[in-house]
Amino acid sequence: MKNHSNTHHAGQSPHGRRSDSYIPPRMGLNGAVVANHPLAALAGMTILQRGGNAVDAAIAIGFALGVVEPTGSGIGGDGFLMVYKKETGVVEVANGTGAAPLAATRDRFLPDGIPMKGILSVSVPGILDALLMAHDKYGRLKLSECIEPAIALCESGVPISHRQADAIAHDETVKTFPTSAAVWAPGGTPLKAGEIARQPNLAKSYRAIAEGGRDVFYKGALARAIVRFSEEQGGLLSATDLARHKATWMKPISTRYRGHTVYEAPPNSSGHVLLQELNLVELFDMKSFGFGSADAIHVMVEAKKLAFADREAYLADPDAVDVPIEGLISKEYAKERAKSISVERAATGVKEGDPWSFQKQAPDRRKRFRRAWQKVTERTSGTTHFCVVDRWGNAVSELQSLQTGFGSGLIAGDTGILLNNRMTYWHLEDGHIDVLRPGQKVRHTMNPVMVFSGAAERSGRLELVCGTPGGDTQVQTNLQMITAAFDYGLNPSEIVEANRWTHLQNAMLSTYPHTTHEALQIESRIEQAALDQLRKKGHTVESTGPWGGAGSAGMIQVLKDSAALVAAADPRRDGLALAW
Repeated sequence: MKNHSNTHHAGQSPHGRRSDSYIPPRMGLNGAVVANHPLAALAGMTILQRGGNAVDAAIAIGFALGVVEPTGSGIGGDGFLMVYKKETGVVEVANGTGAAPLAATRDRFLPDGIPMKGILSVSVPGILDALLMAHDKYGRLKLSECIEPAIALCESGVPISHRQADAIAHDETVKTFPTSAAVWAPGGTPLKAGEIARQPNLAKSYRAIAEGGRDVFYKGALARAIVRFSEEQGGLLSATDLARHKATWMKPISTRYRGHTVYEAPPNSSGHVLLQELNLVELFDMKSFGFGSADAIHVMVEAKKLAFADREAYLADPDAVDVPIEGLISKEYAKERAKSISVERAATGVKEGDPWSFQKQAPDRRKRFRRAWQKVTERTSGTTHFCVVDRWGNAVSELQSLQTGFGSGLIAGDTGILLNNRMTYWHLEDGHIDVLRPGQKVRHTMNPVMVFSGAAERSGRLELVCGTPGGDTQVQTNLQMITAAFDYGLNPSEIVEANRWTHLQNAMLSTYPHTTHEALQIESRIEQAALDQLRKKGHTVESTGPWGGAGSAGMIQVLKDSAALVAAADPRRDGLALAW
């Protein structure tokens, strides 16, 4: 079959070779950083140049993003860190996701539902403990040195970007809640692009953490301030909720794709969805379809449908539900599921499969093992991704999140800490596998990714570190990036700038109330012929404009022969790639 480009003018853009690229990849040998704000990327690179490693740089970036990109993340949220230590060949995941408050019962939210904003949308902040846990285990520099760039940004102030100004203007809570408005809408007037946001209270909290560590936040003065604020606002967070939180190290899950080993975060992350998608897509000759062709997009969308149906049926907090992860990412299970994929016709009414038949271990009946049922609007993502590779070959891929933009919209009193609205991921339908359980962790869409030439623990060579924010779109964008790299040989800039699609599947969105219309949303740089073919196959196609696709991908590639680091940031947000 004839190869198709994903654009009308592939290779005619300033930096395109196999596909359009308008920003060149950044290359270096000593370190690379990709983050969703230039000042956060610079903070990470500063730490690398001071002799810090990838984890030190991740600490600097993670704290800095809470200052410069408050729409996406902060220490009042949660996330996952994937860490690769080259010397030992170890890849592990720090799970920094927080639980629902112990007082957050299902009945508490019925019949009105879970509010998108405000104090009742707040779950236990978890990312801070994961950041500090990773630094304790792997960091080279002092914690205070890693946090210092973020403190400086708090105090000197940060110019608001055009994208952030738009987000502030459209967030009523941020504009009106006193502590939040004091930062982003002083005097009742939302900050405009180029105006300065200063956060002296957040600087004080950062200093307290740098000096006192995690206990300041989870058991000490900051914990007391957050709980007092929650109680004053009628919230559910308690001192017990914060004190019982503990980040955990987890073994990643993985699969092979075209001879490469792809690592993902395990449950309660949706990382298995990407691995399932790759297992399904690998059964088709994607290269012959051509990059950006209707057939290539169609097969990926159909694989996504099947994997999402399984997620709805089987994924929840593994402490509460026995998740058949071995079966879900089994190659044999993929072969069985792929029988339902037609290259000519889009499937409707996709149901879950039976991964238990492909798993050695039977379900643990002591845990609630239930099928899913539900009904399910895409909302602005309040998540960010960044990645780092250092001079020693160590790497970090991290997702941290407030859930939707600005999270709950509430800065907790005089702490300067913006709180999440992660409660909006829970289901309230009695019988749903991920129904709200007080004290349990909700399932997450965040999924950091690393790709190696073989198993890392058996001297596999690091090839890619990547990821993206975007809620349920994350595993879809990551699928597109990995196939672009290993089926079509695109470079990182071509990959993150490529025409992007997102499939909406009713009853399968993460954010409450979980309903949506069904559609294949795709950027308009795709060839008209491909759009026509997708519609002919039965897809309801909607245009997002030339650059309106979801997510903000970042990628660092490690070249085999030269060991050069090749980094790229997505132009859809304020991101920046730096290499040294």
